[in-house]
Amino acid sequence: MRVKLKDIKKNIMHVLGGTILTEDFFLKNTRFMLVVFIIMVLYISNRYSCISKMAEIESLKRELKDVKYESLTISSDLTGISRQTQVQTLIDQNDLKLMTPSVPAFKLGKQK
Repeated sequence: MRVKLKDIKKNIMHVLGGTILTEDFFLKNTRFMLVVFIIMVLYISNRYSCISKMAEIESLKRELKDVKYESLTISSDLTGISRQTQVQTLIDQNDLKLMTPSVPAFKLGKQK
């Protein structure tokens, strides 16, 4: 059972030359191999699509986190600016003729 160099060269040329595709085994199973090839292509394209969607989801998560922090910063700035002492300081700086009421606000209700 010794393999000769000529047999190896002959087998390589048989595969590379394409004559292996004309054998009975390949001719009988052409449909099966075509279905396997289509399934492989679909699997690869599905995986690529899944990976790209996952990358997009991660990107959107990072963007959402950034927007939340920005919203929190803006909200805290607005809270600081709208304090009564800050409003009074801005009124005094802009020389507006507004005064703080000395009588507290009250609610008008219905008479019974």
